[in-house]
Amino acid sequence: MISLLLLRQIAQLFLALLAGWLLVRLGKAAPEDSRKLSIVALYIVNPCVIISSYQIDFTGDMVRSMLLSLGAAVAIHALMLLLTALLRRAVHLSPVEQACVIYSNCVNLLIPVVGAILGREYLLFTSMYMMVQISLLWTHCRMLLSGERTVSLRNIFGNLNILSMLIGLALFVTHLRLPSLISGAMDSVGAMLGPISMIIIGMVMAGVDLKRTVRLPGIWKVIALRLIGYPLVVLVLLKYSGLASLVPNGEDVLLISLLAACAPSGTMVTQLAQVYGGDSEYAGAVNVLSTLACIVTMPLLVALYQL
Repeated sequence: MISLLLLRQIAQLFLALLAGWLLVRLGKAAPEDSRKLSIVALYIVNPCVIISSYQIDFTGDMVRSMLLSLGAAVAIHALMLLLTALLRRAVHLSPVEQACVIYSNCVNLLIPVVGAILGREYLLFTSMYMMVQISLLWTHCRMLLSGERTVSLRNIFGNLNILSMLIGLALFVTHLRLPSLISGAMDSVGAMLGPISMIIIGMVMAGVDLKRTVRLPGIWKVIALRLIGYPLVVLVLLKYSGLASLVPNGEDVLLISLLAACAPSGTMVTQLAQVYGGDSEYAGAVNVLSTLACIVTMPLLVALYQL
């Protein structure tokens, strides 16, 4: 049932993607205009969603579920880092390709999907995966793409998503609730995340030559690892490890971890490649094709998890 809901939700999001694609194709906007929408999503919409997700009752079960989600996120990233270290020479993965198979688009796609199929009360658990991934993006991924070996704590704790999580966590622990006027406004703004994210991807996609992109050497190898290979390993870990029995809603909590692990390649990889001299065009191509392919792979993986 959830896999069908997921398929429907992804299909709805892809209609928003189509709207962004048409906007550019009809000459009403340019692909680079998507950057302005990205700023709105990053600095306004994302923080509203994250902080709102922590506006729930503080209970022992909820804390245990959060710890399970955090532990699963750490385990999944450790597993992906290990698999990549073992496979990078055997399948000839470049630094950009390694980053693309490890880091998923767990913000723009995951949050609207989880909110639709499980409910807004489960959005809290998406932030656990995001917290681990953002930390690694600004340490491991940054070093991988730049060749540097220094860690910037300023980039980690200065990241607006991390700051939003810390603010939300502080409100959660101290049992503080935002005034209804503020929380209502944040909920309204947060509801835009799914559509605006897919419109951005559609606008970017309109500027990509898909015929040339699908012929890029090795690109389908990277997409197969990102959407099928790594997620199948994660699925086995989550389904048969017994972790779901640790909390009452363990299966749903771990389902969110699986959704994050089988999401398309992360847009942040493209952005970091642009900044640190990686092949950003190739990273963007992987992001576009994996986003198109996930409409098939994500529901299938969820169906396998529920068997």
